[in-house]
Amino acid sequence: MTTTSNQLWQTTRGIQTTGYAATSALPASRRVSALKWQSTYPLVLVVLDVTSITVAAVVALQVRFGGVSMPARGLLTGLISAAFPPLWVGVMAANRAYESRFLGTGSEEFRRVAHAAVAFMATVATVCYAFKIELARGYVALALPLGTALTLLARYGARRVLHFERQRGRCAYRTLVLGDRRHVAELITTIHREARAGLAVVGACVSDSAEPICLSGVEVPVVASLVGVTEAARRHNVDAIAVATSPAVTGSTLRRLAWELEGSGIDLLVAPALTEVAGPRVSIQPVAGLPLLHLREPEFTGARRVLKEVLDRIGAAFLLVTLSVSLAAVALFVRLTSPGPALFRQRRVGLRGHEFDVFKLRTMYRDAEARLADLEARNECDGLLFKIENDPRITPLGKWLRRLSIDELPQLINVVRGDMALVGPRPLAVDPNSFAGDSNRRLLVKPGITGLWQVSGRSNLSWAETVRLDLYYVENWSLALDLSILCRTVSVVLLSRGC
Repeated sequence: MTTTSNQLWQTTRGIQTTGYAATSALPASRRVSALKWQSTYPLVLVVLDVTSITVAAVVALQVRFGGVSMPARGLLTGLISAAFPPLWVGVMAANRAYESRFLGTGSEEFRRVAHAAVAFMATVATVCYAFKIELARGYVALALPLGTALTLLARYGARRVLHFERQRGRCAYRTLVLGDRRHVAELITTIHREARAGLAVVGACVSDSAEPICLSGVEVPVVASLVGVTEAARRHNVDAIAVATSPAVTGSTLRRLAWELEGSGIDLLVAPALTEVAGPRVSIQPVAGLPLLHLREPEFTGARRVLKEVLDRIGAAFLLVTLSVSLAAVALFVRLTSPGPALFRQRRVGLRGHEFDVFKLRTMYRDAEARLADLEARNECDGLLFKIENDPRITPLGKWLRRLSIDELPQLINVVRGDMALVGPRPLAVDPNSFAGDSNRRLLVKPGITGLWQVSGRSNLSWAETVRLDLYYVENWSLALDLSILCRTVSVVLLSRGC
């Protein structure tokens, strides 16, 4: 296992706590068994990648050259395609798409797979040109993009299985947290926001108290002071030690700890003072032997923003055309089941405080706005959010539409018009002046139909947590992260979580 501190920070969502109380020492055989998944999971990914490119090559051959009576050129292409799987895996490995620090959380794995696919296409083109190999353009145009899509889909499926296991306390790294009491508690809280990250805290080593650390009614035992950390780690069979930002942990202390852990197989994770920053924005810049963290500015303009805009509008237009008949049928049901228009318009706040009309399928009775003032006292959310259980303003059909988020689909019109994006912060129906402090940064990008808050708990989140997730997206967005959020949105909607 090779893990960096970025793995701790690049995923920031609602977490389920696991592994607090597992502090008893395990036999060596149990530890080997517990860590078996670390070698098995990359092998599974290799098999999935080989299968993906093989299926893509076979499908492309059948489409381009037909079935049994394949021409000689098709047979030659088939023979050349036999080299694709090992070459595909080799390029993936060269792009570090099998390293454990990139697996399981964040969008970096998918970004590396996409980069490897582009490199593979370039390699095939270069080899064919150098050796004058004539591959059918139609075959290449289908096989390589299809192989990339199947690989990404298979990787996503494997990650879902891994997350399922981790949420049940399996396939996790037993972890000790080191530092002073306050910073250790903060780091444990951060780690346990996401069980899917696979860090199961089994104890703490603190400098100022031997009392257990209580978080949300659960005790994390203090197993040692800052002296004897290595011995405590071996005694409790941990896989990693996470060091919190703390005045108690000096550079020399950290260096000696790293020396003591050499050859033990225990990873050392160091939490930077700078949090909520994704790995791609951080790089190491050595100055006179001192490794400095270089923090790249968030991207609010530039070529990638233009590409996101183009892809959003094309994708939204395609979905509108594809879903037009279904949306028309649902709109008819809305009209038939309650009086009022099928489409609902409401002023929302968008990019740089610009207000626009958002389109939704109506899920409430026609007098819902007039009844809002009478229900404000029952609001179950804080900040600028509003939600009450069994809202009497929602129609029976509206409850079903909201559960499946079908009412949000007309916002594709807003995306085509340029008011919104497919992925972004939640657009709110408030006065633009209502945003204060950090929440103002939500307005630096276009609001989205879906976003981090939707796939992390939807309306179950507090206002502070919603703002935190939105700001994380604003400052760390990428096309790979957008794709990941879109894929996760499908599962969240189908399971009706947090609606």
